[in-house]
Amino acid sequence: MRDSRRFIAPALLGLLLVVALVWGYNQYQVRKQHEIALENHYQRLFFDVKKHVENVQVNLSKALVADSKEQNIVLFSQIMNEAFSAKDKLGQMPITHAESAKTEKFLTQAADYSSYLIQRHLLGEGVTKEQREALNNLQTNSAAFNGELSKIYDSLAESNFALGAMSSKQSKKVEQGNQKVFQTSLVTLDKQMAKTPELIYDGPFSDQMLNRKPVGLPDNDVSMDEARNTALEFFGKDRVRDIQAFEEGENMNEVKIPSYTFHLYPQNQQKDLAVYMGVSKKGGKVVWMVNPRPVSNIKLSIKNAEDKALKYLKEKGFDNMESNYSLKYDGTILFNFAYKEKDVTIYPDLIKVKVALDTGEIVGFDASAYYMNHHERNIETPHIDETEARSKVKVDFNIDSARLAIIPKGKNEILCYEFKGKYNDSDFIIYINALDGREEQILQIIKDENGTLTF
Repeated sequence: MRDSRRFIAPALLGLLLVVALVWGYNQYQVRKQHEIALENHYQRLFFDVKKHVENVQVNLSKALVADSKEQNIVLFSQIMNEAFSAKDKLGQMPITHAESAKTEKFLTQAADYSSYLIQRHLLGEGVTKEQREALNNLQTNSAAFNGELSKIYDSLAESNFALGAMSSKQSKKVEQGNQKVFQTSLVTLDKQMAKTPELIYDGPFSDQMLNRKPVGLPDNDVSMDEARNTALEFFGKDRVRDIQAFEEGENMNEVKIPSYTFHLYPQNQQKDLAVYMGVSKKGGKVVWMVNPRPVSNIKLSIKNAEDKALKYLKEKGFDNMESNYSLKYDGTILFNFAYKEKDVTIYPDLIKVKVALDTGEIVGFDASAYYMNHHERNIETPHIDETEARSKVKVDFNIDSARLAIIPKGKNEILCYEFKGKYNDSDFIIYINALDGREEQILQIIKDENGTLTF
């Protein structure tokens, strides 16, 4: 009996060792799968950005030789969509705001300037000499942008660079080498984009508008330590294993809202996957937060995710916010929330919240538009009533709902009646100026299984 007992303990220990080894190997495989999925995601984003920029360049070239207003409207619409898509994909890359600030500005202005020219065409105006020069400058820079992207890709390929390494710690030497290759390339690219001449026009992303200061932040300056505490409080101190400040680069003060930036390492997340957060130097407010963790086993409905996003905003002190549009991708859903005051929806005061559809965790937050625009407003009383505004809408447009809203137009904000409805089985929003009855804007609503967008 005693002999048999002597063999039981080693056998149990051996079995436990085998189980531990199998468990460890499985964990290693799961981690490798996550790393591969993250790397594939970033590689796809990079290729998408490059393709969108190529399309911007091609369509700008076509617009320079096109003569008819009808053809230009089609081309400018394509430029607008491609530039916004490139900017959206660039924003999902594992890079800091300052490293891509000028590039994002270029893409935003290319889209907005195209929208501006479409409006001019619809009013019967042609492209002026000055506007053609601006288009030529945009085309030249889009060609340079595309060339730089190709160089970056070749450089990364030659150095066996992994984009996923930008958001995960490899060995110190490899990590620093990767960052040097990628960030140096991005700084070169961003400097190239800085050569774009100023665009002077009446648009929300014109230089005179982009250079303005945020009006929604407190006036006090905060220190790095104060910002660090704010970041911890915002994310939850008990959820953070470690926090490290990082420098956004030499252009960090040129971003719209200069911020202290941090890597936060959550307790329940793999050790090398950081959450990025920016806290404004003026006022000490969390401006943005990105958690690039992979998402699997989707469980939440869009409605449940929206409820969690709205609850999150209330917990962070943002009251009177309403969800308007959403987009689902890569296991997450991104909501646009607009501020509401006195039953008036104020679209310039916008906050974006991204929800992971596996656990409902908030993995993205962007309040930059809110802090740029939010202020106490003296909302005018409409000069025309809703009935008169309805009479300005196409007769056979079937209106489902109507409300007052403030929309941006150039450097101004306009009080409008917002009419949602259908025409030929398609959903649209029509904005009628509540002061003079002018038709200000028309948006088409696209709904599918991934959410709701406007164009």
